[in-house]
Amino acid sequence: MSDDNLKKRALHYHKYPRPGKMTITATKPLGNAQDLALAYSPGVAEACLEIVKDAHTARDYTIRGNLVAVITNGTAVLGLGDIGPLASKPVMEGKAVLFKKFADIDVFDIEIDETDPKKLADIIAALEPTFGAINLEDIKAPECFVVEDDLRERMNIPVFHDDQHGTAIVSGAAIFNALRLVKKEFKDVKIVSTGGGAAGIACLNLLLTLGAKRENISLFDRAGLVHRGRNDASPQKMGFAQEKQTTLKEALVDADIFLGLSGPGILTAEMIMPMARDPLILALANPVPEIMPDVARKARPDAIIATGRSDAPNQVNNVLCFPFIFRGALDVGATTINEEMKRACVVAIADLTMVEASEVVANAYRGERLTFGPEYIIPKPFDQRLLVEIAPAVAKAAMDSGVATRPIKDFDAYREELEQFVYRSQMLMKPVIDQAKTKPKRIVYSEGEDRRVLRTVQTVIEEGIAIPVLIGRPDVIANRCEKLGLHIRPYDDFEVCNPQNDARYQGYWKEFHKIMERQGVSPAEAQTIIRTNTTAIAAIMLKRGEVDAMICGTYGQYFWHLKYVLNIIGRRKEVKAVSAMSGLVLDSGALFFCDTYVTPVPTLDEIVETTLMAAEELKRFGIKPKVALVSHSNFGNAPTKSATKMSQAVKILKEIAPDLEVEGEMHADAAIDPEIRNQLFPNSKLKGRANLLIFPNLDTANSCFNLLKALGNGLAVGPILLGANQPVHIVTDTITSRGMMNLTALSVMDAQLWKAEENK
Repeated sequence: MSDDNLKKRALHYHKYPRPGKMTITATKPLGNAQDLALAYSPGVAEACLEIVKDAHTARDYTIRGNLVAVITNGTAVLGLGDIGPLASKPVMEGKAVLFKKFADIDVFDIEIDETDPKKLADIIAALEPTFGAINLEDIKAPECFVVEDDLRERMNIPVFHDDQHGTAIVSGAAIFNALRLVKKEFKDVKIVSTGGGAAGIACLNLLLTLGAKRENISLFDRAGLVHRGRNDASPQKMGFAQEKQTTLKEALVDADIFLGLSGPGILTAEMIMPMARDPLILALANPVPEIMPDVARKARPDAIIATGRSDAPNQVNNVLCFPFIFRGALDVGATTINEEMKRACVVAIADLTMVEASEVVANAYRGERLTFGPEYIIPKPFDQRLLVEIAPAVAKAAMDSGVATRPIKDFDAYREELEQFVYRSQMLMKPVIDQAKTKPKRIVYSEGEDRRVLRTVQTVIEEGIAIPVLIGRPDVIANRCEKLGLHIRPYDDFEVCNPQNDARYQGYWKEFHKIMERQGVSPAEAQTIIRTNTTAIAAIMLKRGEVDAMICGTYGQYFWHLKYVLNIIGRRKEVKAVSAMSGLVLDSGALFFCDTYVTPVPTLDEIVETTLMAAEELKRFGIKPKVALVSHSNFGNAPTKSATKMSQAVKILKEIAPDLEVEGEMHADAAIDPEIRNQLFPNSKLKGRANLLIFPNLDTANSCFNLLKALGNGLAVGPILLGANQPVHIVTDTITSRGMMNLTALSVMDAQLWKAEENK
């Protein structure tokens, strides 16, 4: 992208559709006078009086416990320098939205027009009643040291200068893992650092906490080595003063680590040649590092290289740290962020690199080998597991070091809460997953070579959800597992059916031919299908009882897979037509749609049947079904053919399922908003918000589901096939491994129930 194009896109991004990157959204209803009386006078007085009695209850009645201030005076904005507080506001807004995106932390950005460090500290300290923590940002050194030290002494909430400590923690994690990789100890390594600014000093201080020896550290700034004879260096720099003068080139001889937070071109290929074996080079100047990675690698092929650049491996990015250390600190009401909490953060980041990369990360960084090694010593910024691993580690460190005012009693429950933010489908799926784990079943995946399937299978095995069977070529599966950094292997960890060479082939094609011989399928065609069609193979395995459930559909059209499923597995005897239900997990709760994939125009009887099957399915999620039959008509005001069909279906449902909370026909907004519905039809049997929407045809169901999924930022669950004779689910080609894992758990539960019915 050209510089001119980047400028245009960036300005457009910040200006439209409304200026800035943030807004304030109310979390309580304000729809009537009663709401207003609770939100403000007189009801608000009750919350105030509770806080007067006990200041800690401010967390219970206000946003304070989840509110961070991002504060700057704009004197050291990354890449821009001293641009002042107003011009720095876009940067602070950007920091705020990162907090929200990655850790669900609310933020006010505050830009202060004050350069005197004492006065700046006074202003910030006076804001303590408003915030649960303070994030200092882009304040130049050495003033930033004065401000932070002053505030840490005066304030009883965490104060964290991310430019210093965020960089220190992430670079510390990189060094921690690099030393782990090359089998060196902190106490033994020789470190050379350039820069000496706020971030550089913080990095060195944290390395001391991790075990490095002060006498093994050489610090260089613009004036050269910081040594005892210098009288122009700050006290923070002089803490790392060496006894004797030397040059950077000389200091690098036999050095194990170069830590650069200075400027481009400081380091040359010649200078790194005499470094110790397997040197670690952290060239963190941005946007141009002290030495370019390709130059360093050519000079020292054994080097481990990290930079601040997103286009090179091992990016040291503060977003790996700051949202999550604040999350852990806020959740235990920490009074500070201490060295123990920083160390816990370092170790949590480092340990996360030791496990295989998640699907989201792998998709974002296609082509990179994301397994622990020289080019993967720290996680990627979009690794969803960072929150779940770092926040609990920080919270526990705060508790163990005595700075937590609200200790967490149940860390398993806390981790679940964090997972529910990261994976919003977790709460909905928890009862299903828990049930699946009680008695895992054999699940066959028809597209066993698919990367999403392989990631799913590893999770399924680790969680004890199912016993997976994969259809595919074993060598391809093994190769892809290795490339994805997965530790599972064919035959060792799961069974494989190889379509090209399986002893059961004769039995499979003969059984398929027996089923299909009167539908125009010859023996030769049956042989070809069972050699090449993995959906047909999976269905035959299920039909023969070799597996308990099947999942297919990661490529190709839904109807193509459905054809083979219905031909081989068929419908339940009492079912007239199968249907598909799709779920969405939205911020407002779960919402299910029928029929999203199967029947183009269902009949009256099929609408009734689908509704009953879908309602039973919702109960398995622990959800009481609240059903709305949706139409262009509201309770008979437009009696067209489709509206009449939906109205008649409601009458039948009320007769045959009197306990089912169902209503219709109605507009979609009336289904979701009880106030609208009550105005139109005050005697409605449906109370509250509907959670199951039944549509008159496939077009409306599928379109509404996909539209809301896109616009509502919803997470999809399913599609769930209803009415098949055995447990089968057909996914779509956009499914994620997380979605497939959820469907696997559902398939196991299907199989458990199917076996129980069979044994009656």
